[in-house]
Amino acid sequence: MKTPLIDIISENPAPEHRAAIVTALDEYNKANKGPIEDKADFAILIRDPDTHKVVGGLYGVDGYGWAFVKYLVIPDRYRGQGLGSRLIAEAETIARARGYLGVWLDTFEFQARPFYEKLGYEVFGELEGGPNAIPRYFLKKRLS
Repeated sequence: MKTPLIDIISENPAPEHRAAIVTALDEYNKANKGPIEDKADFAILIRDPDTHKVVGGLYGVDGYGWAFVKYLVIPDRYRGQGLGSRLIAEAETIARARGYLGVWLDTFEFQARPFYEKLGYEVFGELEGGPNAIPRYFLKKRLS
C-alpha cells in the first residue's frame, strides 16, 4: 500500500475539503458507534414579528444519545423577554421526546455561562484563556 500524501492548507480551505473530511469521519462513526440511532437536527426559530424573517433561535444536533446545542442566539433587541429560557426548554422537550440522556452545549466567557447555570446546567469541562484565547466552558444537564 502506498503512503498517502499530506496536503497542508493553513488558510481558507475550500468547502469541498471540509466536506471530504466530514464524509470520512461520518463513515467511520457510522461503522463503529453501535446500535445508537442517528436522529435529525432540530431548530427552534425566533422570527421578527413584522417581517416573519428568522432573526435568531436555537440549532441542535444529535450527539450520540445527547442533544447538542450547536447555536443559540437572541438578537439584542429581543433580550430580556425570556426567549432564551423558552428556547432551552423547547430543546429539552425535544431531547426528552427523543430519549436522550440530556443536553450539552458550550459557551465562551463573554457569552452566557451564568444563564445556563441558572437553568440547571453544570460545567463539565473548560478550556483556559490566555493571550489570544478566550475561556470556553462545556455544560450539560441530565434530563429525568
